Amino acid sequence: MSSIENNETLRVISERHAVKKYESGFVMPEADLNAILTAASEAPSSWNLQHWKFLVIESEADKAKLLPIAYGQSQITDSSVTIAVLGDLEANRNAVIYDQAVEAGAIPAEVRDALVGQINGAYQNPQIARDEAIRNASFASQNIMLAARSLGYDTCPMGGYNPQQLIETFNIPARYLPTLLITVGKAAVPARPSGRFPLSEVVVKGSF
Repeated sequence: MSSIENNETLRVISERHAVKKYESGFVMPEADLNAILTAASEAPSSWNLQHWKFLVIESEADKAKLLPIAYGQSQITDSSVTIAVLGDLEANRNAVIYDQAVEAGAIPAEVRDALVGQINGAYQNPQIARDEAIRNASFASQNIMLAARSLGYDTCPMGGYNPQQLIETFNIPARYLPTLLITVGKAAVPARPSGRFPLSEVVVKGSF
């Protein structure tokens, strides 16, 4: 029991709540932002294709451009930074990552070639490409929020924005699909913990 009560990871997870009001003007150190983004990039991904790109919006000018896209929500301008998490619709192109494994002797070239063929075959289906972009970008998004909380920051995942305007305003290539905005900063007002259903309501063991 004590190992659970003192577990740092579980504590960070339990402390993470969406924050709407931030200390305006707080500048996040670059090292902290890079640590959060590194944690995001270490998320798991299908075929290790790393289906994400992170658009960092931190200048006052860029925040002003983002504000109407996010329907005037004040956390856009008050937080230190907003990270737009983009899913990669052409993540099959990232299969070049296997070249490193071949060069390191981790896998033979024929295994790489078989994997690349499998991936390119799957990506002939646009629905698979879209599903994988959203699914794997979501893994990275959770890492952003947990890493931020572990460093003393708060976050708010936001689905309330106009994705087409985001694409047009920030020149996002067609390859990338906006999935989520995440504001990061120092809370001015503590988050209000939201209720959670008990395990008895959400867990099914074996079969329905």
